[in-house]
Amino acid sequence: METLFLTCLAIGILFAVVSVIFGDWLSQAMEGALDFLSLDGPAFLSPMTLFGGITTFGGAGLLLARYTALGAWAVVLLALLIAIALGTAVFFLYVRPMENSENSIAFTLQSLSGALGEVIVPIPATGYGEVLVRAGAGVTNQIAASFDRQPIPEAARVVVVEVKDSVLYVSEVNLTI
Repeated sequence: METLFLTCLAIGILFAVVSVIFGDWLSQAMEGALDFLSLDGPAFLSPMTLFGGITTFGGAGLLLARYTALGAWAVVLLALLIAIALGTAVFFLYVRPMENSENSIAFTLQSLSGALGEVIVPIPATGYGEVLVRAGAGVTNQIAASFDRQPIPEAARVVVVEVKDSVLYVSEVNLTI
């Protein structure tokens, strides 16, 4: 039984070392050949949870086998229960909160359609200027042209009507009440 526990412990430690030290480098060097290891299934089957459980099983089994008078099957069962408990704890205390905290600040130009903005470089009737538009949690400045072919002065409030060829076509908005 000690061989089983040592093997599980060694596999878990090896996985941790390789993924922490060489993970990004290996992924780029092999051009995504290891992407199949990223399980696209239930979140509780994430590699961190699985290999954490395997490592815990090996370590707990090794300690129980050496320092208790329990029989072999009792040690395996108890080590398995400890591994499941610790794997569950890792999932609920680390993996799940990290998944919920992932936030992207990425945006596409198409997603700016309908957004309000402010002119920071005046837009001539047939030329280009620049607008500042809120995108997600931040702001972005983009090249803009007048949708109505009317000049739009600096500091004017505008709405993005259309996005074409990486240019925001905007119209001035008068929000007076």
